[in-house]
Amino acid sequence: MKLLIVESPAKTKTILKYLPAGYEVRASVGHVRDLPKSNKKAIDIEAGFLPHYETIKGKEKIIAEIKSESKKADEIILATDPDREGEAIAYHLVEALDLNGGKAKKFKRITFNEITESAVSEAIKHPRAIDMDLVRAQEARRVLDRLVGYDLSGLIWKKVRYGLSAGRVQSPALRIIMEREREIRAFIPESYWVIIGEFQTKKKQKITLICDEEPKTEKEAEWIIKAANGCDWQVVGITQTEAKRSPRPPFITATLQQTASSHLGFSPSRTMAIAQKLYEQGLITYMRTDSVNLSKEALPQIYATIEKDFGKNYLLPRVYVSKSKNAQEAHEAIRPAIVAKKSAGSTEEQKKLYRLIWERTVSSQMADAKILRTKISANINGKIEIPNFSATGSVIVFDGWLAADKMSRGEDVEMPQVEKGDALKLLNISSEGKQTEPSGRYTEAGLIKELEKREIGRPSTYAAIIKTIQDRGYVLKEGKTLKPTDTGEVVSGFLESNFAKYISDSFTAEMENKLDEIAEGKRKYEKMLGDFYKPFSKEVKAKEKTAGKITDLGEADEKFKCPVCEGPMVIKLARTGKFLSCKKFPECQGARKIDGSIMEGPKETGELCPKCLATRDPAKRDDVGKLIEREGRFGKFVACSNYPKCRFIKKSAEEEEKAKTGVKCPKCSDGEIIERRGRFGPFFSCSNYPKCDFIMKSRPTGDVCKLCGSLMMQGTATIPDRCSNKNCPMHNPHKLKK
Repeated sequence: MKLLIVESPAKTKTILKYLPAGYEVRASVGHVRDLPKSNKKAIDIEAGFLPHYETIKGKEKIIAEIKSESKKADEIILATDPDREGEAIAYHLVEALDLNGGKAKKFKRITFNEITESAVSEAIKHPRAIDMDLVRAQEARRVLDRLVGYDLSGLIWKKVRYGLSAGRVQSPALRIIMEREREIRAFIPESYWVIIGEFQTKKKQKITLICDEEPKTEKEAEWIIKAANGCDWQVVGITQTEAKRSPRPPFITATLQQTASSHLGFSPSRTMAIAQKLYEQGLITYMRTDSVNLSKEALPQIYATIEKDFGKNYLLPRVYVSKSKNAQEAHEAIRPAIVAKKSAGSTEEQKKLYRLIWERTVSSQMADAKILRTKISANINGKIEIPNFSATGSVIVFDGWLAADKMSRGEDVEMPQVEKGDALKLLNISSEGKQTEPSGRYTEAGLIKELEKREIGRPSTYAAIIKTIQDRGYVLKEGKTLKPTDTGEVVSGFLESNFAKYISDSFTAEMENKLDEIAEGKRKYEKMLGDFYKPFSKEVKAKEKTAGKITDLGEADEKFKCPVCEGPMVIKLARTGKFLSCKKFPECQGARKIDGSIMEGPKETGELCPKCLATRDPAKRDDVGKLIEREGRFGKFVACSNYPKCRFIKKSAEEEEKAKTGVKCPKCSDGEIIERRGRFGPFFSCSNYPKCDFIMKSRPTGDVCKLCGSLMMQGTATIPDRCSNKNCPMHNPHKLKK
C-alpha cells in the first residue's frame, strides 16, 4: 500500500479518484506542529535561533491515525501545497511521523499546481526530496514574526495599554492607512465651479458640453455664463482618435483579491476561502501565487475555447512577465483547471469567483479591443474669448477581449452627428460650485495593491494582514473603506516615533527579499536572523528606558470642563476609543465622551445576577453578583459585577427600547423584530430566538412586499426600500427595468 498525505480533507476524495489501486489518501488538516504560545521556550536565540516545535493541540489524534497508516505503507508520498508553507508542513509531517532515520521507510515529496488526473499522475512520476531551503525560509519568517511581535507587543503593553500588539508586516500596513488618514485631515479644500451647457444641433439632437476650464471663483463663472448667453454658438473642433485597450494578465493572488473585492464585494479572506474550495475540488490551479505564467498544457485549451466561442480573429497569444522581482510560490497563474468548463462550483459564491477567473484567463489571450473616441468642442461667435465647452464619447468598434470580460466593458457614449462650423443652439447653461477632495481612504483592494506595489508581504499574507489589523481593533471597515480607530492611531504613532526604521517600506521589503534569498539558497538562516535581531533587541531595550508612557494624548478643548470639579480635562485612550478624563484623575473621576457629552459611571440596578443565582449554592449568597449598568462602544448594557468570572450580559432597558421595531415576526406571529448586533454588525431577528430563527438584514419598514408578501426593509442612499426575501425581484428594486 502507498500512502499519500495532503493538507485538506476536502482534497482526499478528489485526488483518490485519480490514483491507481493500492493508494490511500490521508489529510493532516493543515499544520501539525508550531511554536508554543509561550515565547520563553519557543526560540533558543543563543543556539542560533533554534525553534522549539510542539504538536498543535487537537492534532494528536490525526498524527496517531496517519502514523498507524504509515506503518502499513510501503511508500509514503507527501503532497502538501506547492509553496513554502506547504514545504514546511511536509517537513513537520516527517518529524511528527518519525520518518527520518536509517530504518524509517522512504518518503517522497511531490507537488502539483492543479488537482487533475494529468497533473497528479505527472507529479507522482517526478518525486523529489524536501527542499530544505524553502523550509528554512518559512521557518525564518515564522521566527522573525514571533521575535518582532513579542518584543514590540511587550513594549506597547508597558507604554500604551495592556493587550495591544504589533507585528512585522501588520504594523507597516497600519502605518500606510494612518499616513493616508493624516493626509485627509491635513487637506485644505479649494473651491471651483463646473459650468454645464445644454445645446441643440441643427438636426435637433441634444448634447451636453462642459467648460474645459474650472473657474476658481463664482464671479469668474458668472462672467463666462453671461458671455455664453449673449452670443451665438458653433462647433469649433471635432477630433476622432482610435484607441486600443489591451487585456490584463491572468490572476495572481493580489489581483484576484483586488478584483473580487471591487467586482463581487468579497473581502480578501473570503476570496481566499472560496478559492481554496475551488482548488480542492480540482476546478482551479493553486491560488497562492505571484506568477502570471500559463502552462504549456493550459494554453492550447485556452486557444481552442477562444476560437470556438468567439472566432479566430479574437485570438492573440500573449506572454506576460511577472512584476515581482522574486515571483515564486506556485509557478503558474490562477486559472481554471479545465478551460472548456465555463461554470463550476457548488455554491453561488464559488460560481461567481470561478467565472471571474475563467473570464480573466481566457481574455488574457485575446485581441485588443478597438475604440473610437470622439471629442466635440464648441465656443461662442464673438470678440469675447471664453474657454471651449467640450464633450467626449467613445464607441467600441471591435470588442476583442471585452467579449469574454464583459464586466470591464463599460458603457458606449455615442456623440451626435455634427461638423465643424455647425451652429448650436444654447438651451440652458448653469454652474455648480464644488470643492476639491482629498484622496479617499484605502479599500481592502486598494490596500492590497499598495502593499504589493511597496513589496510588503507576499501572496499568502495579504488576506491575513488585513484581517489581523481589523481583528485587533486598529482598523474599522466603514462601507468599503478602512478607517483607523483611535487605538490604531495611538499604536501606529508610538511605533512611528520609536521604531520608524523597522516599520518602513524599505526595511520591510528588504526583509522579504532576504527571506526569498534563503529560499533560493543564497543566504544563511542564522546569519540573517542574527544581523536583524541583535540591533533590534538592543533598540527595544533602550526604548524601554527612554520612550515615555502614553497616558495622555493631549489637552482637551478648553470648553469641556470636568463635570465633577469643573477643572481642565485631558484626552485618554480606553478600549472603546478616546475619551476625556479629569486632569486630577484618580483624585477626581469626572469623564466625558470625546464629543464632550458626560460619561456616566457604572451604577447598580438593584437586581441580582440571574446567572449567578442559577449556578451558585443558595447558601453562598455572598458570591452572587449584582447587575451593574455600564456604557460601552455600542451603548448602555447591563453586566454582572463578578465579571470576568461571570459573563452574564444584557442590554439596558433604554437600549432594549431602542432595539424594538414594533413589527411582528412574520414566521411565528408571536415575537417582535428587534435589532441585534453580531460579529458582522447590526441585524434584525425575532425576539423569540432561538425558538424562532427568522432573520433579516435591515430594519423592517412595517410594510409588506406587493409581489410576495414578505416584510419590506429600509433601503440605502442609493437603493430604495426593498423586500427582505432574497428570491423576490423587489429584493433588488434598483436593478429592475423601468
